Amino acid sequence: MKTFRNHVQLIGRLGADPEVKNLEKGMKVARLSLATNEVIMRQGKRVEETSWHRLVVWGKLASTCEQYLRKGREIAVSGKLTYNTWKDNKGQMHTDTQIVVSELLLLGSPAAAR
Repeated sequence: MKTFRNHVQLIGRLGADPEVKNLEKGMKVARLSLATNEVIMRQGKRVEETSWHRLVVWGKLASTCEQYLRKGREIAVSGKLTYNTWKDNKGQMHTDTQIVVSELLLLGSPAAAR
């Protein structure tokens, strides 16, 4: 069960094209916004709820994102949940949750991306 600690798997669609940055020594980082949908019952009616997830992808996998991913593309990801806490210039604390992606699968066809 050790391998299941802090492990996230999601399937969803990209809400925007990847934001890719080139860092020092040729390293790349890509930031993605992933929407996942779930159908729930609310007051006897089926309602679809969308949740948004921030993804961070490093290295060669970030290059793959830059080359193949576009808004609307369906993907499956696997990774770990991370939390960043910081204080802004007004002294207020903020927390950001993101998934650091270790594996990514392209689902569907590129033409299906909207």
